[in-house]
Amino acid sequence: MNIQAVSTICAVLSQAAVQRGDAKAYIDGDRSYTFTEIEASAQRIACGLRALGLQRGDRIGIAALNQIEWLQIFYGAAQLGVAVVGMSLRYRDSELEYMVADSDVKFVFTLSSHADFDFFAMWDRLTPKLPMLRGVIGIDRARDARTPCLADWLKTPAADGQAPAVDAARADDLAMVIYTSGTTGRPKGAGLTHASLLASARAQATHMRLDAQDLLQLAMPLNHVGGITCGVLSMLIGGGCIDLIPEFKADSMLDRMAQHAPTLVGGVPTMMALLLMGNQAQAIDWLGIRKIYIGGSNVDATLLQQLQTRMPNALMMNLYGLSETSGAFVMTPWDCSTEDLMTTIGKPIGNGEVRVLDHDASVLGVGEVGELCYRGNGVISDYVGSAAAKPALDADGWLHSGDLGVVDQRGIITLMGRSRDMFIQGGFNVYPVEVEAYIARHPNILMVAGVGVPDPMMGEIGRYYVVARPGTNLTEAEIIQFCQSGLADYKVPRQIVLREALPLTPAGKIHKAALRNEKN
Repeated sequence: MNIQAVSTICAVLSQAAVQRGDAKAYIDGDRSYTFTEIEASAQRIACGLRALGLQRGDRIGIAALNQIEWLQIFYGAAQLGVAVVGMSLRYRDSELEYMVADSDVKFVFTLSSHADFDFFAMWDRLTPKLPMLRGVIGIDRARDARTPCLADWLKTPAADGQAPAVDAARADDLAMVIYTSGTTGRPKGAGLTHASLLASARAQATHMRLDAQDLLQLAMPLNHVGGITCGVLSMLIGGGCIDLIPEFKADSMLDRMAQHAPTLVGGVPTMMALLLMGNQAQAIDWLGIRKIYIGGSNVDATLLQQLQTRMPNALMMNLYGLSETSGAFVMTPWDCSTEDLMTTIGKPIGNGEVRVLDHDASVLGVGEVGELCYRGNGVISDYVGSAAAKPALDADGWLHSGDLGVVDQRGIITLMGRSRDMFIQGGFNVYPVEVEAYIARHPNILMVAGVGVPDPMMGEIGRYYVVARPGTNLTEAEIIQFCQSGLADYKVPRQIVLREALPLTPAGKIHKAALRNEKN
């Protein structure tokens, strides 16, 4: 069986166990797990899920950190064709109540508590409101004397004939439901199948040339495509090892990098910047890192220079994807220039295609700004729950991303930001991502995010929230003067707001929706 040809996640895991066997697959704290051990634990979990009455097409929720139990449950569910609904530990009552009801979750697997928040107590509050929810199972301890604990399942090997066959699940079965973070209304549940997840993961693994010698510290959350696809599944296909980082904290991650030398570094720009500033950063041997991938946006000039200085042997790539593309869809080509790295996100990987549409759905040409639409590997077919009433794709099979961009004659994409982010200042279209990229070149700036705000004279003006690097004395006037020296006058920020920190999403990206919702 060729690991590049099998069509389900459980089959890929089974083949990895055959091919890699006792090789190290995951590190969780002080313990490592082989591919064989992970497959065996997945079978035990699958038996436990089946004993609960779960079957193909059902859904369960996981609310946990990046920990081995998350993956054991995920792989066990995959064997049955049961989908996992990803839940962040940062979600609270109203968010989780909506997700469980909307996706028809039958059981939730959860940590008992985290960061002084009692999740068992929360589920006690929510369970009476959720008649479809049959039970809540503790990952670290039992909820009560009548409820099983995950650890009990893992102690009992699957008896002969009890473990589900590897081919029990099908390629078009849902493997995961990820709720996209929206700025208005409720989030939408993206339905990711075995086929879509593997298509995206294979395209990334092939493009990055991942192999069995690779090791990645994974801090991107597993309930997000940045964790499950760009991290776990692409590395499963490549054959390397993942060091699970429970949640991103720069110094903790640097400690792990000192213990287990990575060959890959991945994350969003904020993570990269904070890693380089961490207390232990100077003590890390960065020379063994062969590849860096940065998700969410192209890398700014200052961060690029710092990464290249610290990791001189590493090839750097931008990575762009959506929940609806199941993971990576666009990456920087191997032969890109430094200018490409700083100003573009790359080209579609695998069999991915891109086209640019105007507001009237007409196709735009080279160099014209419009909505980026995608077709090919990893693109989902449908949403789940209430969002399923609206098709995920248009009549020609294209996913409308909501992102604005432009494609040059080489097929390279420049991202101009979300369509809702663009604002019109005095009659001119302003794309905050372009201004942000320029502001980020200032050596004293750590983070920046721009939004349009109402203005009685101009209609809208740009407000840019800036976090200065520690130990600097950055001023609003200095930033505006910097912009005036390199940007057209209508792009120069009218307002600068200096902050000590910016709100972040669970995936570690700057939470622009929270900034837009601030009072003027």
